[in-house]
Amino acid sequence: MKKISILILALIITSISYGQQANEAKNLLDEIAEKAASYKNIYIEFNNSLENKEEQVSMTSKGNVTLKGNQFFLNYMGTQTIFDGKKQYLIIPEDEEVIIKSTSSDDEDELITPSKMFTFYKEGFTYSMGELKTIKGRKIQFVKLQPISSKSDIKNVQVGIDAKTKHINQIITQGLDNNITTISILSFKTNQPISENLFIFDTNKYKDYEISEPN
Repeated sequence: MKKISILILALIITSISYGQQANEAKNLLDEIAEKAASYKNIYIEFNNSLENKEEQVSMTSKGNVTLKGNQFFLNYMGTQTIFDGKKQYLIIPEDEEVIIKSTSSDDEDELITPSKMFTFYKEGFTYSMGELKTIKGRKIQFVKLQPISSKSDIKNVQVGIDAKTKHINQIITQGLDNNITTISILSFKTNQPISENLFIFDTNKYKDYEISEPN
């Protein structure tokens, strides 16, 4: 009976500790999201890398994005994407093509997109505090997210947060296919002077382009 009581007590302590850690992790993510929402706009330069050791795949691409509310202007891999709050415009200069999506700001198949960068964690995950690492002289606190759904194709997501600035430093996503995608923030600037027309798609600039809007 004594052993059973000790086991029950240990389970209770473990449960309380896990609950406290989960709250601490979510509160930190909420703090980051609230701080990001307080800025007039955010300009980010980033590296996006994909690695799969089993398939011997390793590639990195650089990009930048300007965010204002749920609007964004993204430069990535030779294309530009404008989201004006209602429609998303993918501009492909190499093919002289513009693809318009009118359903939402983000592809349903994508977890982390510009509009969701600071809020994607709010649904579908459990939380725990991860490691505190020193990366390039900065203290980075990681928060680990585990998908709730058993149908998710993601093993986990780790969000690295700069302990000093309270800005996101890295987002590492590990898939069931062993692909590891890492978004590394190279530059994070706020409240920059930007054009009022940055998030507006001007058809006059793309008269020679093929413009399509799939159903």
